[in-house]
Formats: sequence, C-alpha cells, structure tokens
Amino acid sequence: MMAGASDTDVWATSLASMSYQKMHEDEVEIDSALVRRLVDEQFPQYRDLALERVASAGTDHAMYRLGSELAVRLPRLARAESQVHKEQKWLPVLAANVTLPIPVPVGCGVPGDGFGMPWSIYRWLDGANAYDEPISDLDYAAVSLARFGAELRRVDASGGPASFRGEPLAAQETDVLAAISDLGKAGVVDREAALHAWDRIVCLPQWDEAPVWTHGDLLPGNLLVRGGRVCAVIDFGGVGVGDPACDMMVAWTVLSAHDRPVFRQHCDVDDATWDRGRGWAFGFGLMAYHHYHVKNPVLAAVGLRSVSEALPEFA
Repeated sequence: MMAGASDTDVWATSLASMSYQKMHEDEVEIDSALVRRLVDEQFPQYRDLALERVASAGTDHAMYRLGSELAVRLPRLARAESQVHKEQKWLPVLAANVTLPIPVPVGCGVPGDGFGMPWSIYRWLDGANAYDEPISDLDYAAVSLARFGAELRRVDASGGPASFRGEPLAAQETDVLAAISDLGKAGVVDREAALHAWDRIVCLPQWDEAPVWTHGDLLPGNLLVRGGRVCAVIDFGGVGVGDPACDMMVAWTVLSAHDRPVFRQHCDVDDATWDRGRGWAFGFGLMAYHHYHVKNPVLAAVGLRSVSEALPEFA
C-alpha cells in the first residue's frame, strides 16, 4: 500500500536534529537576540532569566524557554497573529475544564523592537515532545486523549472562533488530489487505493449539529510525554469550534491499530464522526507529506505514518 512507511522510517527524524529553516516565503526572521530585546523591554522582571530556543516542527510559531518556569511563543507568519489573542482569551477558559494540563498565558507582549506582531509568555510545561520521547504507555494515551477531547467538547462553545479544521475535509480536495497524483507518481502511495479512499471520504455524512471545541492539531509534537505517558497537550494555534472529527486524527497520527479501539471506546462520538476523523488523518497525512517532505521532515514523517495507518482501513 505504502512505500517506505515503516515505523522505523517515519520516526527516524527527531525535533532535536532539525535545523532551522524557513518553511514559508513570508516567514518573519526571529532569533534569540530579538526575543531577548522584546522580553527585556516589555517584561523587565524577567531580564535575568536565561533564554533558549526550543526545537519545534510547528509551522506557525517560534518557541523559547525563559528561565525554568516560562516559555515565549511568537508568531512567525502574519496570518498567525490572530492566534495570539485567541489563545490569550480562551486558553484559561479551556484549562479550567480539561484534565490534562495545557498552556496558560501569563503575559501578552506587543509589537516592538523590530517585531511587528503580538506575542505571548506562558507557564512552562515539563515533558518531552512525543517525537523525541515516544509514548510507551499507549493504552493510557488512548484513554487520556479520548477523554481530553470529550472534555473540550463539553465546554460552552458560544462565541468561540472557528476551528481551522472544523469544516468538511472536502474543502481541501484540490490539495488532496494534487498530493495523491504526485505521491502516486513518486511511488510513495498507491494511487488507486488513495483515490478509492478519497471517494469514500467525500461521501461521508457531515456534521450537522452545533459547533464544539476542538484542539484541531493533535500530532506527536503537540503532546508532552514524561515517563512514557502523555502528560500535557500544547500548541493551541488551531483551537476553535466546529466539527469534532479533526480531533479523532490522533487515533492514526499517534496510536496504532492495537490502541485505536481503546480510544474509540472513550472518545464519545458517533460512527460518522469517527469515520470523518479517519478521513482527516488520511487527508492531513497526504497534504503534510506532499508539502513538507523537504522543509519539515518531522511533520512529513507524521503525515506519512498517518496515511499508512489510515489507508488500509478504507480497503
């Protein structure tokens, strides 16, 4: 079904090994000196705290550790600027309603000293990302992540911003079909099997209820691990309200066929939402590998793994 999609291959690249390179033409230049100036000028109480860049496969933000208890998060793209205000407003609300720890903002920086967007300071959450420290207790991960999503969906969604993956996956058809065509020619994916899966996905029943809260981006790099167990969920740049199917993706981006039934048992969604979640895992995986296989090999590896997990289930 897939070429080069073994677990060893797709997890071979770690965040720590990634070099910093631009992933978008309109990406803003951010370095430690800039962040140091911003912090010192706007938060002088933190002037003496050490600053260190944090490796990340994220595409929208740069992250720096500030001392032992804080983190600085800055948008790298103008289109990510709105995420700062969204996170500042909504993360305290969501944090009070979920069991797994999530980032909580403690300060909001303003444009200044050569940086033209707002930015945030958060409490630091201990743990290694699941790229660099694989989850060993997958049953615990399946239960805790399923319950995390269910807790999010129970939070009052009134006035919430739209989720960036809350619309029907069919809206991404142009990009998905381009990925199938190119990856099929390259021998990365079985073109006929992928087209068959896509035909099934676009015919699935769509969400017709009130929008609910979703994280929207439950990938290994957005899960923190300590002692082999998931201990926190981070990166809420895509958080919003919409169809909850996108939060089912974690069953294919992180879990295996052995663990998915445990997740399914605890996630509290109907069969149609589960099936759309499989569709999101497949579509996301194709687009991520197609777009980032050169510039972001970690994210591309997650995409390839997601496709390899989801595609057989459409047979």
